[in-house]
Amino acid sequence: MAAVGTMAAMGPLPAMGTLPPLPTLGVPGVPELKPLTRYEAMRLGPGWSHSCHAMLYAPNPGMLFGRIPLRYAVLMQMRFDGLLGFPGGFVDRRYWSLEDGLNRVLGLGLGCVRLTEADYLCSHLTEGPHRVVAHFYARQLTLEELHTIEISAVHSRDHGMEVMGMVRVPLYTQKDRMGGLPNFLANSFVGTAKFQLLFALKILNMVPEEKLAEAVAATQRPKKAAIDHSGGAGHHKAGNERASSNELGERAEHPGMMHAGAEQLVGLEGQALAEQLAGAEALEQAGLGADAEQAVADVME
Repeated sequence: MAAVGTMAAMGPLPAMGTLPPLPTLGVPGVPELKPLTRYEAMRLGPGWSHSCHAMLYAPNPGMLFGRIPLRYAVLMQMRFDGLLGFPGGFVDRRYWSLEDGLNRVLGLGLGCVRLTEADYLCSHLTEGPHRVVAHFYARQLTLEELHTIEISAVHSRDHGMEVMGMVRVPLYTQKDRMGGLPNFLANSFVGTAKFQLLFALKILNMVPEEKLAEAVAATQRPKKAAIDHSGGAGHHKAGNERASSNELGERAEHPGMMHAGAEQLVGLEGQALAEQLAGAEALEQAGLGADAEQAVADVME
């Protein structure tokens, strides 16, 4: 299935035709890249490089913990450099069309998928000293087809070399407002991959724009600083070390005292272990195991 009809209309246009308005991301905290049509991109001079990447996705009716909708399964890759990105790469326009070059690279990393011009989604000029135009494609599949590609990717030529593995993007946000998409966006992405992910999720109506903005904002909030007890801890540590030193000295002079203290310590540890085992057995007999697991799941949400 093609990405969307409205975006497919951003294909080749007559030279004198009126260009349609190009969408923007519009998510606070994410720098905008300059959009351009496919027609404009093809008219760029030889000093520009072209990169083509693809987002493969499928509707996913699954429910996490039986309550959180998964929405879609979206594939990305963990790259050799530890960065997240989409399948694809640079295309040499002297020898390949955009789609032929993209499919050649996809064959090395995925092994069993071919995209067409109908899957074209958008193009953006990248920031920085390098003159690169990033082309992005999106193909909707069934969940079974997507799973087949995940399996095929393990047997592709680049697996374990340039590609460390496929990952699915969590499109939900848990109750703590960090679990799921916010934590995923806090990872490191290569080039325009993070922008392209957010852009596609918005344009394809896979995640509401306000939810995207909330997820991005959550990654920008400073983490709570740990309480610093170092000042007092130093004094307590020194005092404890002195006390331990004195105590060891006394026990060295009286070996019987050291032996008795060791027996007492072992006895206390054994008693504590016995109490824990007894408590666990009581919970099991009372049938609380499932409730405890549910409590853990609620906390994780």
